[in-house]
Amino acid sequence: MTTLHPTDRFPAPPTTAAPAADEPFLRRVRKGRPEDPRWARPAFLALLLAIALAYLWNLSASGYANSFYSAAVQAGSQSWKAFFFGSLDAANAITVDKPPATLWPMALSVRIFGLSSWAILAPQVLMGVATAGVLYAAVRRRFGAAAGLITMAVFALTPVAALMFRFNNPDALLALLMTVTVYCVLRALENGRTKWLVWAGVAVGLAFLSKTLQAFLILPPLAVLYAVCAPTTARKRLGQLGLAALAMVVAGGWWVAIVELWPASSRPYIGGSQNNSFLELTFGYNGLGRISGDETGSVGGGGGGGQSGGQWGETGIGRMFNSEIGSQISWLLPAALILLLAGIWITWKAKRTDTARAAFLAWGGSLLMTAVVFSFMAGIFHQYYTVALAPYIAALVGMGVTVLWEERAKWAASGVLGATVAVTALWSYVLLGRTPDYLPWLRWAVLIGGLAGAAGLLLAGRAGRRLAFAAVGIGFVASLAGPTAYTLSTLNTGHQGSIVTAGPSGASTMGGGGRGGPGGGGGMQPPGQNSQQNRNGRSSQANQQGGAMGRPPTGGQGGFPGGGRQAQGQGNQQNGMPGGGLGGMAEGGMPGGGGMGGLLNGSSVGSQAKKLLEKNADAYTWAAAAIGSQNAASYQLATGAPVMAIGGFNGSDPSPTLAQFKQYVEDGRIHYFISSGTGGMGGDSGTSSKISSWVEDTFEKVTAGSSTFYDLTRPKS
Repeated sequence: MTTLHPTDRFPAPPTTAAPAADEPFLRRVRKGRPEDPRWARPAFLALLLAIALAYLWNLSASGYANSFYSAAVQAGSQSWKAFFFGSLDAANAITVDKPPATLWPMALSVRIFGLSSWAILAPQVLMGVATAGVLYAAVRRRFGAAAGLITMAVFALTPVAALMFRFNNPDALLALLMTVTVYCVLRALENGRTKWLVWAGVAVGLAFLSKTLQAFLILPPLAVLYAVCAPTTARKRLGQLGLAALAMVVAGGWWVAIVELWPASSRPYIGGSQNNSFLELTFGYNGLGRISGDETGSVGGGGGGGQSGGQWGETGIGRMFNSEIGSQISWLLPAALILLLAGIWITWKAKRTDTARAAFLAWGGSLLMTAVVFSFMAGIFHQYYTVALAPYIAALVGMGVTVLWEERAKWAASGVLGATVAVTALWSYVLLGRTPDYLPWLRWAVLIGGLAGAAGLLLAGRAGRRLAFAAVGIGFVASLAGPTAYTLSTLNTGHQGSIVTAGPSGASTMGGGGRGGPGGGGGMQPPGQNSQQNRNGRSSQANQQGGAMGRPPTGGQGGFPGGGRQAQGQGNQQNGMPGGGLGGMAEGGMPGGGGMGGLLNGSSVGSQAKKLLEKNADAYTWAAAAIGSQNAASYQLATGAPVMAIGGFNGSDPSPTLAQFKQYVEDGRIHYFISSGTGGMGGDSGTSSKISSWVEDTFEKVTAGSSTFYDLTRPKS
């Protein structure tokens, strides 16, 4: 194939001044850039609106989604101190096991609109819309409006994106900020201006405050790219990278410095750490422990190196394509890799500073770096982490398809374009075959349509205009039909719990269980919402993906990860964990204590239990205490009163100690102890088990419905 300089087809980004300052802002938004075709801005705004409406559809079906984070959002809406630290409760006993940046938009929303599913999840939807907008802006500048629109569509129709931009885990904000980072680097590469590289550093720093070290995965390829390709002197490039690094440290480090310097006695315990240190949490459990599988305080190890299987699934080069992950993210991953190679090939002889090649390297490097780490990390890994790949895949598809289409007159370009569609159709056929009972006709339609479109694209450069565009339409529909079907299934179904997946039932075979990397909590519904069905009468995925309302995840024994997933709506048995602790039953006869089910998913809080905890709650710092964050979160969301999470998420954090807990009780600061936590998960310290045993031996048992409590104001006679 004859290489060309991309400037032959795609003019360099405009260097003209911005629109006149006296031009009305709304008119500039409506009209767009002067170099764009007239249809571009209306099409962009229409697609952006469509994404917003689709992601807002049926949003409340997920209830409180991940109760672990919803409880922290609730606490942040009640207490500015809890807001700052990311505390799980408004009385600031312990924080979540991540930095708080992802909680801040949701907590502000709840402060304004009150506690509800919409108030919590709508900010996540807006992050998805913003990510689509940034992708369009990044791709359009160099490859045109059509490429930008294709990128937006591919991103929005990625199943895991439709899942996580409607869910309250940290991944939504992280994906947005990573996309902003790449955009800023590409802007800096256009003319070597320092300010854009500094803004990239700020975006990475803020991403660190969302999900710590995962924010740094794309730094190596982007830093090397700028150092080599920026249109300025080598000395200036290195200085600019230094300034960007400084901006990153300031943007992400200010909060860390305050937390580390704040007296530990007057701030909440850092959840997930064993020494009450955010730095320990960052570099241990949330950092290198994820790579090696050695996660102190976790309930399970990793899968080891190489191809070995573990509690978090098999590691290896094929991980992104296997039955656990493939249906979430990999529909267009083969296409993205093919188009990355094609884009580099086409731009190979361009000058060092060419921005088209830099765009392929930026998005491609970010994709490869993140995917490789995900593929081989031996520690905690969940399917929804792959949402981080969605923007990179979408950008590569949008850019690559556009470049090859412009070169379709050459046999090599049309051949690669046709082969890309054919490979995508074949891979969609495989993925759809993993759920044979879900739209069984679709896999054949995709395969036949994809192969037909591929054949048409092979001849697109020599066929008439109508035939060429017909081939494009058929290929486009066939390539996106599979992920679109899974995305629509995701949008139409509620998702609750700590381990959630996109698509129809059975789309991902990884068993539920284990500590959600970004924390996990039981899914529960706000008052007045049905937790078992959405408004279309379909069963919530709570049962399928980690459960809600006290049900354990449908995994292996006791809900341990690695077991086979049961079909939606099937019952399952919750086994207790060794080590004792208080068992108890959640309201309605559902097991709420012991075991991985209690660890991952909160209890159903019945009306009698709610009434008991609400009585005189204002007279106490904590209305109750429970072992494990997810159990405490359920009662806190139901009552609106602070509930102490003993031992943090896993029940293994040494906070509070038995001596501290006794002092709290003596001071009259805790009213009840909820006997439906994950007793026995006290880890090496055994703090949770010691507290459970002391309470059981010392205080009177109280029942409310089928829930069991201990009244810490009534010692046994």
